[in-house]
Amino acid sequence: MSSHFVNLLIGLSGVVEGERPAARRWASHFELPMILLAIWILLEWYLKAKGVYPATFDWITDWIIWLFFVLETVVLCSLVENRLQYLRGNWMNLLIICAGVPLLWGGGAYAAALRSLRVLLILPLLLNTSITVRKVLARNHLGTTLLVALAFTLMSGLLIAGIDPAIEDIWQGIWWAWVTVATVGYGDTVPLSAAGKVFGAVVILFGVGFFSLLTASFSAYFVSRGEVEIEEEEAEEIYRLKDIERRIEVMEKTLQRIEARLHEDRDDK
Repeated sequence: MSSHFVNLLIGLSGVVEGERPAARRWASHFELPMILLAIWILLEWYLKAKGVYPATFDWITDWIIWLFFVLETVVLCSLVENRLQYLRGNWMNLLIICAGVPLLWGGGAYAAALRSLRVLLILPLLLNTSITVRKVLARNHLGTTLLVALAFTLMSGLLIAGIDPAIEDIWQGIWWAWVTVATVGYGDTVPLSAAGKVFGAVVILFGVGFFSLLTASFSAYFVSRGEVEIEEEEAEEIYRLKDIERRIEVMEKTLQRIEARLHEDRDDK
């Protein structure tokens, strides 16, 4: 089952491939606010659980969430070429907009029930950003690199637990490996034997190399994003030129028909 079919099934297909460059560019602009909104919903849920969140802020959050989905739907719907296809593929946005109206104007028990399910909005918000995450992980095989680093960290934790007597169990070894690969160096768990220190030096070198590779991959991705934006602007200009050419062709055909009709009228006279 393809990711596009899954997104279509749950109403989160976004702007499909082949749409206008302006629509795809604005869809990418909405990704960061989506992440921030998801983080805020999760933070709000935590603060309410701790009893330090004023109930009056619920109304403000309701308006922010609702207006965001309205803004995204209106902007993208006005930019895409096939509006009906966009609305069908993003029916979740329409559902959230319609269901959110009782939250804005009271709604009693129904509004309270919907507000309690607000945490579920994190799923569609984060799924809409999954395309960017996949692009980052695919850049220079970054996803494979992260998996290799994770496997190396787990194996290092298992090995150090068997090599060094100062590491009491496997979980402590994995914690030490994680901290060492990240080059954080808390110092709460350290190897004491010579073999453990030698192995620790190897893990430190791997961590330095891994984060250098990680930094280079992210830098390359953001540089490529700038190139992609330039290409999208060029594609948009080409699209406009083709649209102008199409209109000129229609005008030429119309003028030809008018000219032919004028000739027929002259011949009749």
